[in-house]
Amino acid sequence: MFKPSGVYAAMLTPFKADGEVNEEVLRQMVDFMIAKGLHGVFPISSVGEFVHMSLEQCYRFMEVVALQAKGKIAVTPGASSTCAENSIKLARKAEELGCDGVVICPPYYYPISQGNMEKHFELIADATTLPVILYNIPLFATPISGDVVERLSRRANIIGMKDSSGNMVELMHYIDKVRRTGSDMNFLVGREEILAPALTVGACGCMTASAGIIPEIMVGIWDAHQAGDCEKANRIQRAMLPLIRAMFAAPFPAGFKAALELRGFAMGPQKQPFSAVEEQKLGSVKAEIKIILDDLLKFIQQERLDKAE
Repeated sequence: MFKPSGVYAAMLTPFKADGEVNEEVLRQMVDFMIAKGLHGVFPISSVGEFVHMSLEQCYRFMEVVALQAKGKIAVTPGASSTCAENSIKLARKAEELGCDGVVICPPYYYPISQGNMEKHFELIADATTLPVILYNIPLFATPISGDVVERLSRRANIIGMKDSSGNMVELMHYIDKVRRTGSDMNFLVGREEILAPALTVGACGCMTASAGIIPEIMVGIWDAHQAGDCEKANRIQRAMLPLIRAMFAAPFPAGFKAALELRGFAMGPQKQPFSAVEEQKLGSVKAEIKIILDDLLKFIQQERLDKAE
C-alpha cells in the first residue's frame, strides 16, 4: 500500500478576481513542482485556504492537479471538514480521480473530545479504500493525542501522519508509541523549520508550503540526509529559517503567497481583505522576502556547484 515519503508541497491556491481557482496557474505550479524533483503534492491544504472553498471547488482543484500530475508525482489531497459526511465526499472524489491517498485533520471550529475525533477518523477510513494520512495541526484544530494515533495506526489504511505541531518532543512520542504497536506508519513534518532534525529521529519527510516555494532547498535537505551528510542537511536547514520568519510576518498565508508570486506565479487577490495598514505592511514584507529569497537561491546554487567540484 502507498505510504508518503520524501518532500511534499502543501499547495497554495491561486485565485482569480471572481473568486474561482486560477486553473492555468495551478497547472503551472504542478509542472514546476515536478520539474524541481518533489515527491508529492498536497492540494486542498490549510495554507491553500481550503476553508474558503466550496466542495465543488475542491473537487475541481483535485481534478486539475491529478490530471496535470499524470502519475509523475504522488497526489494526496486534503479531505478535511467540520464533519465526517463532507470529508467522506472529498475522500471518495479523490478515490474516483485515482489519487494516492488523502490527508485529513480533526474536525475544526466546534470543540471535540479525543473520542469524537477518533470516531471521525474511523468513519472516514471505513468509507474509502484510499490510504489515509492523519493531519495534526494544533494551530487550527484540536491536537490528536498520542493514544489516538497509536490506536488508529492499527487500522490497515491509516498509513501516515503529517504533524504540524512543530514540537519535536511530541513527534518523538508519536513515533515511539506507534512503533511499539508494530505499525510502520510514516510520519512527515508540517513545519519546514525542523525537517533536518526530524529526519534524524525517524520522520519520513515533510508536507510543507515551502516545498512548493523553495523546492530546491527542501529537496536539498532531503538529498543531503539520504546521502548521510547531516552537516550539509543542517546547513541548508539553517539557511532557510530567515525566509520562514519573513513569510510569517504577514497574516497567514499572505506571506507564503507573496513568496510564491516572487517565483513567478500569479496568486491573485487575497480571500481575506486587508486594511490599508496591512496592505502597506505586506508590501514591506514582500520586499524583505525578495531579498532573502534571492540570497537563498544563490546559496543553494553555490551548494550545488561545490558538490560538482
